[in-house]
Amino acid sequence: MPKKTPFYDLHEKAGAKLVDFAGFEMPVQYAGIKSEHAAVRERVGMFDVSHMGEFFVSGPNALELIQKVTVNDASKLSPGKAQYSCMCYEDGGIVDDLIIYQTKEDEYMLVVNASNIDKDFDWISSQNTMNADLVNVSDKCALLAVQGPRSVEALQKLTDTDLSAINFYTFEEGKLNGADVYFSATGYTGEKGFELYFDTEEVDAEEVWNAIMEAGEEFGIEPCGLGARDTLRLEMGFALYGNDITKHTHPLEARLGWITKFDKGDFIARDVLLQKKEEGLKRQLVGFTVEGKRNIPRQGYEIQNAEGETIGEVTSGTMSITLGTGIGMGFVAKEYTAEGTDIQIVIRNKTAEATVSRPPFIKK
Repeated sequence: MPKKTPFYDLHEKAGAKLVDFAGFEMPVQYAGIKSEHAAVRERVGMFDVSHMGEFFVSGPNALELIQKVTVNDASKLSPGKAQYSCMCYEDGGIVDDLIIYQTKEDEYMLVVNASNIDKDFDWISSQNTMNADLVNVSDKCALLAVQGPRSVEALQKLTDTDLSAINFYTFEEGKLNGADVYFSATGYTGEKGFELYFDTEEVDAEEVWNAIMEAGEEFGIEPCGLGARDTLRLEMGFALYGNDITKHTHPLEARLGWITKFDKGDFIARDVLLQKKEEGLKRQLVGFTVEGKRNIPRQGYEIQNAEGETIGEVTSGTMSITLGTGIGMGFVAKEYTAEGTDIQIVIRNKTAEATVSRPPFIKK
């Protein structure tokens, strides 16, 4: 049976369309994807993302473990700072992408994708030769993402914490409607907003949800599902594990070279990735826009060059609600990765003209 988040009853009452996603019964939409997408771009929307996984790593060897299993340099963190990173297998394939929060001097919270919780925990545990304390708290951690240009105003009504002072990829502990939460200035939409973490054993999750909906009413807040979350992230060109990054892709070809810090010291797959860098990439993840109002690219569609030769495959695609045109990402042979390169997407046995375009597709 699929798991349920602490907000499941509220989703049902709101008439959400519920689907099985990563082993959880999750809302894919409420009023509709277009309406929810527009709410986040123009006003404020709230997502239940409590299906995500949370691990705490602590003790004097916590940083050593994190440095070993992730590609970014976690030594640059300090309490109150967050960092985007990923983990790799020995061959360079991606285990998962994640966010690392330093909560205390010797304590970190790792936030991983819902579909990978057990796999990730097992992987980190298998690498924990330095005996850092590692705990999976996913089942008691609720997570709400409040996103959009009016998100700060809506949430500020419920807290004394100065939310405007929390910079991007930093976080603070505070009270929201009397509940203890982490206010994290992170998100997956490209808009201003916060991800709110709290312990369901200590906090009434439904009370928090209802308080935020009430506070946001004057700003036109809408509950949002996974459908809008996907269209919003794709407009920003954010990678999705299972689509754009997998165990068959490595960070350098997935446009994640900027988080791969070879100079931090040894980490899993460092030498393999360094060799791939020195040899030169054979393919790379690119963004593209598609001509024609009805041409919507989808995962698995073939990408061709102008001569009709196969050069790659779509990993994510949608109709951009903001732009009104098809957008997507996919891996193509290295010689076709330059901005402005003409390519073709095979859609329903016909080819649609497309152009390589570096994400984000909308400028914020």
